[in-house]
Amino acid sequence: MNAITKIIGTITTSLLVLTSTLKAQNTYRTESGVSVASESKEVKACNRPRDGFYDRSLHQEKMPLPYDYVHEKDVFWEKRVWRELDTREKMNHIFVSPHAPLITTIIDAAKRGDITLYSTWDDQFTQALTQEEIQALMSSKDTATIFDPITFEERIVLVENEMNWEDIERYRIKEVWFFDEETSSLGVRILGIAPIINRYNEDGDLMSTGPLFWAYYPELRKTFAQTETFNPMNDGARLSWDDIFEARLFSSYVIKENNIHDRRIKDYAKSGEAVLLESERIQSEIFNFEHDLWSY
Repeated sequence: MNAITKIIGTITTSLLVLTSTLKAQNTYRTESGVSVASESKEVKACNRPRDGFYDRSLHQEKMPLPYDYVHEKDVFWEKRVWRELDTREKMNHIFVSPHAPLITTIIDAAKRGDITLYSTWDDQFTQALTQEEIQALMSSKDTATIFDPITFEERIVLVENEMNWEDIERYRIKEVWFFDEETSSLGVRILGIAPIINRYNEDGDLMSTGPLFWAYYPELRKTFAQTETFNPMNDGARLSWDDIFEARLFSSYVIKENNIHDRRIKDYAKSGEAVLLESERIQSEIFNFEHDLWSY
């Protein structure tokens, strides 16, 4: 018994010495001589100050509300339209909020492999982009001339410029409006979203304007539902990007309807005023379709 007691005493003493040593290693003294315990990176991450007085985690578990099932036989009318969303409009400022702009949400999801981005060769999601192609879209390479301060020699180096999300001022949305005979209601389903970017030459002159890539909206919905964005009415009830799009909390205008020549409005309208009037006509035609089915 005495031998066992001695062994237990030795183990206890060793553990106390080890604990004291580890504690001494994780402490440091400030300039005033106060001993302060240092924490590991994991502990610091858990104990870092939070911007609020409670933990916000419900949005991470949120799932998008599934659509109602629609059978082909119940859809006897539909119209495909393309519209553009200008972030410079007051109602759309949320899309370029510095805290969580829409473009970074889409790009980060693509880099994680959560979604697939598609080429702008067409808007039918036929050519998926690889990670290398996505990285090439997000950055551009340029050359710069530098001088050695000692030898004064001139050298040309390769510089990689990351894309600035503030350059994305517009988004193109492809959607389908349809009338469901089963529920006797007009509905809309967004099919794709494409950020619009301006391309400039070396002299800074505008060369062209067009979509950067296409993202398949049904695949984006989970990411959108779990990404908070600004709610101007209530900071305690944040909106998600899925809420923004499904509730149509944005301003936009029609730039094209499905037609035999695959033309946009600006391809056949003669002036800017005519483009706006044609856009309003298409929009009114969609909403009046449901109204005209009813008789009073």
